[in-house]
Amino acid sequence: MSAELEDRVEGEIVFPGAVHLRRWQQYLTTRFGLDRIPVVRKVIIAVIGFTVLLLGAVMVVLPGPAVIIIPIGLAILASEFAWAQRTLRRGSLFVTRVRRHRWWPWNR
Repeated sequence: MSAELEDRVEGEIVFPGAVHLRRWQQYLTTRFGLDRIPVVRKVIIAVIGFTVLLLGAVMVVLPGPAVIIIPIGLAILASEFAWAQRTLRRGSLFVTRVRRHRWWPWNR
């Protein structure tokens, strides 16, 4: 293994049962000490994600960009929860299928 690759692997933070974190997640978790208490980190991300998701659900009824806010909330939740990641993936596949359909205006 090259020295550069070894440094990258050693620099990544891995929590039990979690995947490798992105650079910004590494910075925030070490900055606030959340790498020592992953349960608190998960709760904080869940509260933020569900709040954004709830705002998006309210915007479905009230005026606002719900189509943009709901995927943002799911993306926040997807950083910690597999079910949110699956939901985002399914939504992306659904949008792709709809756009490929022959009645879509740009496919005529």
